[in-house]
Order: sequence, then C-alpha cells, then structure tokens
Amino acid sequence: MTLEDSDRTFLEFLARNAPSAEFEEPLIAARASGASAEALAELEQSKLLALRVRAALDRSRRREAELSALYETVGDLVALRDVDAVLEAIVRRARKLLDTDTAYLALYDPVRGHAYMRETNGSVSAKFQQLLMPLGAGLGGLVVQTASPYFSSSYLGDARFQHTRAIDEAVTEEGLVAILGVPLRLRGNVIGVLYAADRSERRFARDEVSLLSSLAAHAAVALDNARLLQETRTALEELNTANRKVEARSASVERAAAAYERFTDLAVRGGGVDDIARAVADVLGGSVVVVGPDARPLSRTGATPPAEGFPDEPTLADAMARSHSEGHNVTCGPCTVAAVAADQQLLGALLISGAGELDATDEVILERGVLVTALLLLFRSSLAQAEERVRGELLTDLLTQRHGDYFAVQERARRLGTDLDEPHVVAVTACDAVPAERIASAAGAWAKARRGLAGRHEGRIVLLVPGEDASAVARDVASELRTALARPVTVGAGGPLSGTDAPEAYTEALRCLGALQALGRGGSAAAMTDLGFLGLVLGRHADAHGFVNRLLGPLITYDERRGTSLLHTVDSYFEHGQSLTRTSADLHVHVNTVTQRLERVGQVLGEGWNTPQRALETHLALQLRRVLAG
Repeated sequence: MTLEDSDRTFLEFLARNAPSAEFEEPLIAARASGASAEALAELEQSKLLALRVRAALDRSRRREAELSALYETVGDLVALRDVDAVLEAIVRRARKLLDTDTAYLALYDPVRGHAYMRETNGSVSAKFQQLLMPLGAGLGGLVVQTASPYFSSSYLGDARFQHTRAIDEAVTEEGLVAILGVPLRLRGNVIGVLYAADRSERRFARDEVSLLSSLAAHAAVALDNARLLQETRTALEELNTANRKVEARSASVERAAAAYERFTDLAVRGGGVDDIARAVADVLGGSVVVVGPDARPLSRTGATPPAEGFPDEPTLADAMARSHSEGHNVTCGPCTVAAVAADQQLLGALLISGAGELDATDEVILERGVLVTALLLLFRSSLAQAEERVRGELLTDLLTQRHGDYFAVQERARRLGTDLDEPHVVAVTACDAVPAERIASAAGAWAKARRGLAGRHEGRIVLLVPGEDASAVARDVASELRTALARPVTVGAGGPLSGTDAPEAYTEALRCLGALQALGRGGSAAAMTDLGFLGLVLGRHADAHGFVNRLLGPLITYDERRGTSLLHTVDSYFEHGQSLTRTSADLHVHVNTVTQRLERVGQVLGEGWNTPQRALETHLALQLRRVLAG
C-alpha cells in the first residue's frame, strides 16, 4: 500500500466515522506485506494524524450537541406553554448530554422545611421518585447552603454530606453511586437543585458542571416565568374590579416576556455583546456598557455615560464583586451594576446609566439580560480559547518542525489568515511582572490583527508576524504590549525568514532577548542589527563561542590554573572607561595592584592587547561571554 493509498483509506475511515480499531488495519496489512521501517513510520504518522482529526471531530460533534440542546431549551422557554413539559425536556437533555443513568430536579419548600422531587428521568424506584428531603440534608443540602455545585464519585461513603436514613435508602434502592448537583438560582436565592447521577463511580468534568449549571439556569427561568403567568391568572380571577392593576401587571409580564424573547432570539441567531447591550438599552432606556471581569468595556451603546461621578475601574470592580457575591444588581455612583457570572465565575457586568430607578419588571428584564449575556460571553470565551489553542499549536509545529507535511501546515496557516510564503519575523517576549495568560492574550490579539500567530513555546510568549524589518516588529510588539499590560516588556526579534525557517528565526530572537537581559536592557526591544558588533557575533551565522575562546581563552585558562582574577580585572577596566583609578575603586585594590595585573594580562594575551583595535575586540568578547553565560 502506497502512502497515498493509506491516506485515502484513513480519509474513508474518517468519512464514515469508523471505530478506532479500524485505523490499525492499514498498519497490520503493511507489516504483513513486509513494508520498510520508513514506510511503516510514515504510515504510523498518518494514522496518528487521522486519529487526532477524529478526536477533534468527536469534540466538535459533542459541543454541537450541547449548544443545540441549549438553543432548543431557549426556544422552549420563548414558546413556554407548559412548565412541566419544559422541565421534563431540561431533565431529559441533562441526562442525555452528560450520558448519565438518571437525572432529576428537586425544588425546596422553605415553608414546609423540605425539598421534593419535581421531575425525574431514568428513575426506576417509586420511593426515590416520591422522596422528601429535609433542608440541609444530603448532597443537595450542601448545594443549597453554599449556592455552589457539588459532586461525589461515591455518595453513600462521602462524609462531606449530612446523611439521613430516608435519603440513603432511596439512593440505595435507585442504585445511585455518583451524583452531581447544581443550584437553581433566582434573584440570589437557591430554589432547588438539578441533579445528574450514575449507578457506578464517576468523576464529573468541569465542562459537564458548567453545562448542567446552564440548564439549571434555564430551568429557574422556566419556573419563574410559570410563576409570573400564574400570578397574572390569579390576579385576573380574584381582582376583576381592579382592571387597571391587572392590566398593568399583564403589561409588565408581556414586556418582560417580549424582552426575554428578544434577548433569547439574539442568542439563537448568534448575536454578540454589542447586540445584547443595545437590546437592554432599548428596553430599559439610558445607556448600557458591557464590561469584562477586569472592569474594562467590551461594548458600549446608547448615549455616552456621564463623566462626572462615573465609577473608575477599581470602584467598578468592587461593585461587580458585591453584585456577584450578593446575587443582585447594586448601585455604583450614577449607575446600576449587574454582575454576569456562570458557575461561580465572574464573566463581567452590565453597567446601566440614565435609565432612572428600575421597577420590579425592569429588574426581571435586567436579570434576563444578564443570563443571556452570560451565555454569549461563555460562547465567546469558548471560541476565543479554541482559536488561541489552534494558533498556538500551529506556531509550535512551525517552531519545532514536528509536522510531516509542510504543505498541510501552509493550508492550516492560510485558513487562519497567515501566508507562510511571505517574509516573517519571530519575536520572543519577557515580562516577569505580568501573568503569562495576560501576555498571551494581548500578544494573540495583536498578532491576529496582523495575520500572524502567537502562543506559548518553551515557557515564553512567542509571535510570528509578517514583516521584513525585525527591529521595527520588535519595537511595535513592545509598544503594543506595554500599552495593553501597563508594564514594560522586553522583546527580542529574529528574521526576516520564510515560514520554513521559523526555528532559525526563533533561535536568533531568543539569543537577542538573552543579550538584552544580560546587558541590563530589560524593558527594551531589539533585533540583532540593533546590538552593534554584539549582534554580528550573535547572528544566525556567527560562531560566538569560537570568538570568545579565540580572544579570551588564554586568560580564562590562566585564571583557572592559578586561581587568579585577571579576567575580572580586565572586565572592570573596560567597564570603567580604562580608568585605573575607577577600576581600583571597583575592585577594592590599590592602583598599583591593578597596574601589575594588567601587565600580567599583557604577558598572557600579548603586548598589543589594549591597543584601540584589540581593545574593541576584547571588550566585545567580554560582553559576549556575559551574554552566553546568562
């Protein structure tokens, strides 16, 4: 079988979603036919690549199924007619998406002091389906008390929870072992718990917890919408004489429902934070700013908020934290701040100004806007992380040349907007005062805007961007990151070279960065051409170690054999402008001692060692040795 035939075979496996075991068949056939070791290695690489593509397709299908279920749930809520049907659909989808044996939803009645089963799916025990749970008992009790998700791989033996005989007997009869529970929150209060459970031990992943939390949020909305509709019906039945009040209440509900339908329609159509901010501003009036978790704006709509009294970033960050912890919006100067969160993670906030005092309906509308904004920000974050990961993997493949087919890498780069046939510059950054995640995010945004790549490689943030002037690219990167991070960043650049020569450009950039740090030039940016003679010696075709050994080797050997410090004396001599007085002060020895040492240096290196031409080379070798040692 030729390599082309094997590639075609693997593509056919991918096209029909063949099981993993079938991907071994071409290798088995090749070994049986006596294929060479090189052919088997190439076939193994093709198989591994095909399996990686298959895994990526599986993840994509799973994510598509999750998003489809969320969109279907949103559609159910928009067309809400029967809350029982909606809750049954949510529980059924929770069980299907998390692939558990059962899923169920319990609501808490604080008046009676217990929780009761509202909906189950996959349950086989009548006792379990009719279970009443005291407040504070079981896994759900801890979820309600902390308003946080909890799971147990083996519930009956887990001492974190308050066990009761009734609950344990019901769980035993149902045969449940692993249980995950997430809170149903409504305006800061936990009204129930959504569960997913297995009849065997299992650890639940973080994305499974987030997914179940999203479904729980929609379940809470369904219950709240049902409550609002029920209150309207009750008002119509009991207060026929108060038509104005009933009409006002009905109008409020319709306004809230219309607003939520508009918000959810935006989510279904793939709208962004600008769209949701505009929609909230239209419904509530005034202006709306969507800010990220760092209190910096992500979008702005409506009139510009008033400068006077408008909260600065620290004040706004404090208000966001209070809103997040208290579970409702708070007042901050002339603004109302509503935190946007998912699974206890603060994603940002809605900042409303000029809307006046919010009434109860406005509060409900704002809460719906916050919920949909959280969903949009989660989608946005997931897409950004996926793109950053893809770009980082491509950059790593280029820098390590671990790819087997460069044309395939070119095609991957083309799909990301990068043309590897153009000259490129590699830039390596360093900034100890800022977390690597922030540097990577800022570098990624800058590189993407310039049709380049950025990511982490060997513990550093590396950029590959089109350009023919490495020095200019280094300065641009340093300037952009300094503005984005509010901290000076050291940048070394290499190139320009083609995409195939990225490892060589990376090595040059890394040497340049090391030279800047060794020379005490942190916070600056440079390419090899900016380092003068040092750049020539460190350049991609230079023998730096040979240059140092040729000029300083005899002196290094002399010091090692006799335990002297002639090399250090010469280094200090040049660093202090060849002044005997300043050198003696630096070394804390007498001037005569310095003179005697320099005479001995002349004996080792030759009498003309400190002539202008030789002195320049010697000084350069000393600096280069310091860089190489660093």
